[in-house]
Amino acid sequence: MLRTAGSPRTAGSPRTAAGTVVLINPNTSAATTAMMTAIARRALGPAHPVRGVTVARGPRMLTDPAALRAAAPEVLAAGAAAAGGDCAALLVAAFGDPGLAALRAATGLPVAGLGEAALLEAAADGAPFGIATTTPLLADAITARVAELGLSDRYTGLRLTAGVPERLSADPAVLLDRLERAVRACAERDGARTVVIGGGPLGEAAEELGARCAVRIVAPIPAACRSLARLLTE
Repeated sequence: MLRTAGSPRTAGSPRTAAGTVVLINPNTSAATTAMMTAIARRALGPAHPVRGVTVARGPRMLTDPAALRAAAPEVLAAGAAAAGGDCAALLVAAFGDPGLAALRAATGLPVAGLGEAALLEAAADGAPFGIATTTPLLADAITARVAELGLSDRYTGLRLTAGVPERLSADPAVLLDRLERAVRACAERDGARTVVIGGGPLGEAAEELGARCAVRIVAPIPAACRSLARLLTE
């Protein structure tokens, strides 16, 4: 099927059935869409097929507040186009949750965002939690999101990796090493008992860190999938 100009791109996927979760990647990297879709499929299993959609316009990585704001209408457009038919739920696959509230209002479908789901899961038991991520220009926005969700009393703070986010993403071994250092700083210096990995493109690293780190790790894509699974069974 041909993609018309300006329409979202769909990641290669098996034939879908009723109850499909549509994962929307708010950046324009098709490789990132494929990676996040694979993680979501593993998390949700065969009960809820996942189809990955990449927004039509924007940067290949959301690293600053302007990019996050610009992504919101693209996410809304992609979600509105996907809603209907076999679509049962939508997943906004960026830690900043661009377009999340607008999608809920516009579609009436269950919608989960990586940031909201991961932060709520991390704070659910009342224990202190921190965040490890790669995007220093989004630090204030992340802290504001924690406050917006009413979780500041359990938040131990943000630890950032050294290096340019785009370069780190291009070198998985270095990315994993620096994220692990940030996770350990959250636990050892800040007192976090749970650490959220803050970013959809960090999905594979988050899965590996869960096995490498003594502290509890919340990986955002599986957290959002768990949130949607609960909503879909209510």
